[in-house]
Amino acid sequence: MSPKIKIYHNPACGTSRNTLALIRNSGQEPEVIEYLEAPPSKVELINLIEKSGLSVREAIRQNVEPFQTHKLDQQHLTDDQLINFMLEYPILINRPFVVSELGVKLCRPSELVLDILPNPQLGTFIKEDGEMIIDQNGKRIK
Repeated sequence: MSPKIKIYHNPACGTSRNTLALIRNSGQEPEVIEYLEAPPSKVELINLIEKSGLSVREAIRQNVEPFQTHKLDQQHLTDDQLINFMLEYPILINRPFVVSELGVKLCRPSELVLDILPNPQLGTFIKEDGEMIIDQNGKRIK
């Protein structure tokens, strides 16, 4: 049995959809967690951020309404305060986070997922915007 891959997914996000499709193009069906419907626990969120090597500020989405409304760019806010906002407003969690046996990554751009997929790509992959990422031989272009 192949090791389990998890994706914290937002189906309305093109980057998230491309990342999910790249995982599937490696022949694996990941556990899909629609984090807006089923947000991670505080411990899970902290682990995702820490294991991805990001700071809390790097993992928070800035171009969404709760970020501006709550003035989350203020430097005096602690990581714990920012995490609590992310849990209260899951739209603030940047996506997609992917977890595999090879590590955890925030996959922006989507092809970053290729660095943590244990299996090779099975064929051509073209992102929704038309950019080819994987050639017909399953080889990474960029």
